[in-house]
Amino acid sequence: MNTVVTSKEEILKASRELIRQEGWSAVSIRSVAAACGVSVGSIYNYFDSKAALVGAAVESVWCEIFHRPEDGAVFTDTQTCIVWMYERMEYGCKQYPGFFTLHSLGFMREDKSDGKRRMQQTWQHILNGLCAVLKRDAKVRPDAFTEDFTAEKFADVLFSLMLSALLRQDYDPGAVLEIVRRTLY
Repeated sequence: MNTVVTSKEEILKASRELIRQEGWSAVSIRSVAAACGVSVGSIYNYFDSKAALVGAAVESVWCEIFHRPEDGAVFTDTQTCIVWMYERMEYGCKQYPGFFTLHSLGFMREDKSDGKRRMQQTWQHILNGLCAVLKRDAKVRPDAFTEDFTAEKFADVLFSLMLSALLRQDYDPGAVLEIVRRTLY
């Protein structure tokens, strides 16, 4: 048995593969160590508990699903960004069946505070990205946002619709695109 893992990323890669193939319940210090071909102690060199490992795996899955696309134009146009986000949601559900629902529900309990914190950080990152796209989009009419109806508030609405679509496993952005067209253009 190999006693040294080459990187934290290798551990997270093995964790993602376990989640993909067997679901969340398959991730443990022992199962990840076995998947990496290392001792349990090697995993503890990187993660001090199963909760820390699972929390990092959650963050890793979110990062894989919503990795920055090669085409930077995705972040200059609101409609293109929304289509990309819905495509990534569909990818996430296919690669990690039940991830969004099980992970969200599982981390809402207080004993999973690190996982919940990581999920909320990821969500905030996505929300901030949506807001930046709204502010950068040259097609948004100048009077679309007001003091009461800000880009931040509209980004929050779009993000809420995205989360709702995740729970319903509805990856058609058509209705959201229509809302964007009627509201902003």
